[in-house]
Amino acid sequence: MTDQYIVKILSIEPVTHDVKRFRVEKPEGYSFIPGQATEITINKEGWLDKRNPFTFTSLNDWAFLEFTIKIYDEHKDVTHQLGLLKPGDELILHDVWGAIQYKGEGCFIAGGAGVTPFIAIFRQLYKEGLIGNNKLFFSNKTAADIILKEEFTKMLGKNFINTITQEHAPGYDHRHIDEAYLKDMIPDLNQQFYICGPDQMIETVQQAIKSLGGSAITVEL
Repeated sequence: MTDQYIVKILSIEPVTHDVKRFRVEKPEGYSFIPGQATEITINKEGWLDKRNPFTFTSLNDWAFLEFTIKIYDEHKDVTHQLGLLKPGDELILHDVWGAIQYKGEGCFIAGGAGVTPFIAIFRQLYKEGLIGNNKLFFSNKTAADIILKEEFTKMLGKNFINTITQEHAPGYDHRHIDEAYLKDMIPDLNQQFYICGPDQMIETVQQAIKSLGGSAITVEL
């Protein structure tokens, strides 16, 4: 692929109170592996020197590209500016990158917007009838923060397990994903793990799995 592609935003829709779905033009021949990302630049003066990584949440056979992005308005950075854009505005896409990809059935562990690399993976598996016994453990601060709750429930059923850390919400665990939680929730740790979220969470979960004797850990930093 060449260095960069200028694409127009086709649509912007809310997913949660602070997450938006951006659908953009798909350059000819542009492809990726579910779980991979690209760096995005806003094609506006004052933002051309800023490149931020975002994961594709579309599938390769879709006619457009999709990104599901958490907007951090308090930081006044790239995501804040993305939140101000409208259909017709332009983004610059760069090369595809990212090591996280599906390597077999296992447990996916995500914190907040860290779930985004898993969206395309699960969509592809669901489309192919290969969801199997994959599980998604999803930690959020509040129930309102859960990204794509209905779609994950449809794809995974009882294997979509949510825990809420900053409020007591009916029907949800109220625990952090730490060693005690993993010991209670995952009897067999000798399986594939996929972990994505805030750095501190990744470190905690990785150490917990090692401590409990688990193996085959895939970490997205």
